[in-house]
Amino acid sequence: MKSRQVQLVEYPRGSVEPRHFRVAEVDLPDPGEGEVLVHNTFTSVDPGMRLRLRESGPEGYFNSFPLNDAMDEILTVGEVVESRAEGFSPGDEVSHAWGWRDYSVVKAGEYSLGGVGTLRRLDTSIAPAVKFLGPVGNMALTAYVGLVDGAQVKEGDVIWVSAAAGAVGSLAVQIAKLRGLTVIGSAGSPDKIRYLLDELGIDAAFDYHDGPLVDRLREAAPDGIDVYFDMVGGDHLQAALSVLRPWGRVAMCGALSEYESPEPQPGPTNLFQIVANNLTVRGFRASAYLHRQPEATQQLGAWLKEGKLAYKETIIEGLERAPEALQRMLAGDTLGKTLVQV
Repeated sequence: MKSRQVQLVEYPRGSVEPRHFRVAEVDLPDPGEGEVLVHNTFTSVDPGMRLRLRESGPEGYFNSFPLNDAMDEILTVGEVVESRAEGFSPGDEVSHAWGWRDYSVVKAGEYSLGGVGTLRRLDTSIAPAVKFLGPVGNMALTAYVGLVDGAQVKEGDVIWVSAAAGAVGSLAVQIAKLRGLTVIGSAGSPDKIRYLLDELGIDAAFDYHDGPLVDRLREAAPDGIDVYFDMVGGDHLQAALSVLRPWGRVAMCGALSEYESPEPQPGPTNLFQIVANNLTVRGFRASAYLHRQPEATQQLGAWLKEGKLAYKETIIEGLERAPEALQRMLAGDTLGKTLVQV
């Protein structure tokens, strides 16, 4: 059997372009004992993938993608075609981490992506399979634990969420509203600001291109903020440190501002504000909170069914367009969760 897979042929210096990839047709082995053959239907496109498109990624993070080979550990959903693994049958809808290809042979129980990518059957009574790449999957877990465990939010807090129109941010702002917070979001275009205000119903939003960032934040939160949910780092983190009230908290799960820079970027110049205002800055990864996954999935799945949770997807059709989808997402040219329909 043959399968197509996207392979990296060159590590980008600066912006990602489709020319850095190719689509290769390879022989697919028959599933062995304990393995399943999956026909992939949707595969994820995530900002963190950019960190793995370097010859050497950040220490402690996932390995860099190899050149001229399959790009493993990318979240994917699909349907089991053949199974030699207990607990899995043909027709089962599953998630796993062997994406950016149309068919995958996956070993049951194999630990991947810190555990979030381990093969599992999906309960589609909660939501359709594709939603497990977004509002009831790892994106949901990231948003949920970032608020509950990372920032330890409480009713009445004022929170700023950066990259608020993206896959995680759009969930974080809505969960925060549902938990009784005053919510400010920022994004990179007028259309995204309208989406945040008109469709997600947050309290204030601003385009970070519209003048000095700290000024825009102070206009949106004249009395300061209690929490910053950070996916951008850089100047966004610096602005937050200037506006956070005493005993404020930062929950940080990304640093988009530096992902495509070929050179190391300077950090905030006002770090002493952490000391002066007794701030807490906590980095977190969803894979460290897998015990929260059932809770997050059930809660966000219920909100989704009840119409309390909105979720946009930008779906690019065709496996061969996966590099284009990544390029567009990193450039800010997608809304909500970016997916490739295989």
